Amino acid sequence: MGMKKEYLYIFLSVIFFSTMEIILKIGSGDFNPIQLNLLRFLIGAIILTPLALKHMKRSGFHLTRENLAFFAVTGFLCVVISMTFYQLAIVYASASTVAVLFSCNPLIIIPLAHFMLKEPLSRQTLWALAISAAGILCIVNPFDIQNPAGVFYALFSAVTFALYSVVGRKGSWQFNCDGVILTSFSFYSGSMQLLVFVLLSKIDVISSWLVKTGLGTFASVPILEGITWDTLPVIIYIGIFVTGLGFAFYFLAMDKTNASTASVVFFIKPALAPILAFLFLGETVTPHIAAGILFIVIGSGLTLFNQDSKQGKLRISKVKSH
Repeated sequence: MGMKKEYLYIFLSVIFFSTMEIILKIGSGDFNPIQLNLLRFLIGAIILTPLALKHMKRSGFHLTRENLAFFAVTGFLCVVISMTFYQLAIVYASASTVAVLFSCNPLIIIPLAHFMLKEPLSRQTLWALAISAAGILCIVNPFDIQNPAGVFYALFSAVTFALYSVVGRKGSWQFNCDGVILTSFSFYSGSMQLLVFVLLSKIDVISSWLVKTGLGTFASVPILEGITWDTLPVIIYIGIFVTGLGFAFYFLAMDKTNASTASVVFFIKPALAPILAFLFLGETVTPHIAAGILFIVIGSGLTLFNQDSKQGKLRISKVKSH
């Protein structure tokens, strides 16, 4: 038998998401962080459009005033808030640190999914969370934080992304839209909201005020400046593969399983990202990072094993009922 679709989706999400900080770190020297955020999500939305239209036709999904308002909320949470602060974190902290801190969001997703979506929270899931949290603490090493601003931005990004994930899951049930439709329209909505902000940032009065208040990064944000033949591969990879396909596979995994199981992507990511950061950026993998990786792999295994056990029991109960 071939690989289950849900595990293929998780695997692809892990690969794309684990290279995200590396490619963003490479591109951060050529682009304004807000500009890069706008470009990547707009490209991601465009790439997802044909697939989203196909899914809309298959499911009979139609845009209404209610679900447009819903996409405005998810787009704001994901693109405007979470990913903007994520992009800022990349500027102020190392790629591996941001990768690990952002991966804390399952620690928030799973409790939120329990209270908002009524998803069960088993003892084994709690153990998996505790072990993974210990791994994340080992990697971050809170006793030696080099850049508090970068850490704050990454954690705030993780919290708001967790909220986006659970709100998106709940709305997808309510409006009968799958992960591809949700992701595509959220990206379009968030990109348009971010574009409005970028255009406002070019107004002299607003730009001057942002600079005076220490928010110069948000002032006079460029749109296309910096795009050359040398920097185009970065834009293509971050827009098409990481942003478009990475998020689509993540939400497809959530559709096939549940929020808890799909969030295993963010348990594996901090184990893989430091290794990739070492290979491509020369960032050091210290003993405490290696220990953290081990904890995270164990926690991820528990989460997946717990899901497999539930599915196995469900299949047995169905057989008995027949």
